[in-house]
Amino acid sequence: MRLATLSHIPWPENNLEPRALIANACDEVVLAEHLGFDSAWFAEHHFSRYGLGSSSLMVMSHIAAMTKTIELGTAVLLPALHNPIKLAEDTATLDVLSGGRLNVGFGRGTEGYEYHGYMVDWEESQRRFRETIQIVKNLWTQTDVEYDGEFHKIPKTNLVPRPLQNPHPSVFIAATRTEETLQYALQSGHMILSGPVADTEDAINMCQNFIDVASKSGSKADISEIPFFRYVYVAESEEQVKEDTEIPLQWTFDMIKWRRSLLVESEVNHSISKWKQQNEVESSNFDDLLNNRVIVGTPDQCIEKILALKEIGIDYFGCNFAFGGLSHEKVTKGMKLFASEVMPHI
Repeated sequence: MRLATLSHIPWPENNLEPRALIANACDEVVLAEHLGFDSAWFAEHHFSRYGLGSSSLMVMSHIAAMTKTIELGTAVLLPALHNPIKLAEDTATLDVLSGGRLNVGFGRGTEGYEYHGYMVDWEESQRRFRETIQIVKNLWTQTDVEYDGEFHKIPKTNLVPRPLQNPHPSVFIAATRTEETLQYALQSGHMILSGPVADTEDAINMCQNFIDVASKSGSKADISEIPFFRYVYVAESEEQVKEDTEIPLQWTFDMIKWRRSLLVESEVNHSISKWKQQNEVESSNFDDLLNNRVIVGTPDQCIEKILALKEIGIDYFGCNFAFGGLSHEKVTKGMKLFASEVMPHI
C-alpha cells in the first residue's frame, strides 16, 4: 500500500500554543519520511480550534525545507476562498521549492463561518470552486492567460514561476455526496480523495459510487488511486488505546458537530464543554467510533481493519495520527509502532 499522513493541527482548549503545535506537526512529517511514508497532507481551516491550517501552504513550505523525498499534499485547499492568481502562485512556488513533490487537493468545505468570514456566499460556492480551479490550472500550464468569468476577470497574465511538475501537480477533489461535485470531478478528469470524517462505510460508498459512475460514463478510474484517510492510532493493548484516545477522539467529533452548527461566529473563544451542556449534546460513543469511524487499536486490530480496506481495492491509505490534543510523544510513539508492527503486514 501507499501510505500517507494527514494533519489539520488541532488546538483544543488548555493545549499547547500554536507555535509548539505547528512545530510538532512539522517534526511528525520528518519522522514519517524516516519511517517510509509516501506522502504527508495538510488541511486548510480558518478561525477555529479545529485546526491551525489557515495558511497550510506556508506550513508545507517549511516542511519542504525539512524533508527530501516525502510528497506533500493539500487535503484540502478551499479554492472558493482564494484569489486564483495568488493560489496559483503559492502552489507553483511550493512545487518548485519542494522539488516537484506537491499534490493539490481541492474541496468546497462546508457552509459556515469560514465562508461568512471571507464574505463569500455559500450559494455561489460550487461555481466559485470550479472557476477558481480552472483559472489556477490555466495559469499553471498556459502563457498569456486571459479569463472573463462570473467571479474573476483576468487580463493577460503569466505565472512566474511555473510548477516544476509537468504539466502540473496532481489534482484531487474531495469525495462528496454532492452530485454536482461528483460530476465535476469526473468531467475534469481528476481523482477524488476521501477525508477521515465520515463513517468508514459511508466513505467507502462515496469512493465506490465515484468508480461506478466513472465506469458507466466511459471514464477510467481505479479505487486504488484514491487517497483514503482515517484517524489512526496504534498502542500495545486495548486498555492503552482507550486511555490514550477516548477523550481526543470525542473532542474531534464534538468539534465537527459544533463547527457545523455555527454559520456566522467561530467557536474559538468559547468553551466546548459549555456548548455541549447548553445544547444537551452527548459525545460520540467510544465503541461506536472504534467500530465505524476510526482505525484505532492494537497492531493486530489495525492490520485486520486495513487489510479489509485493501480487499475492496483501497491501496492508498492515509493516517491522521495527531488528533484532538493527543500529545506529540504519544503521536510519535504510535507512528513508530504503526511502522514496525503494522506496515510490514499491509
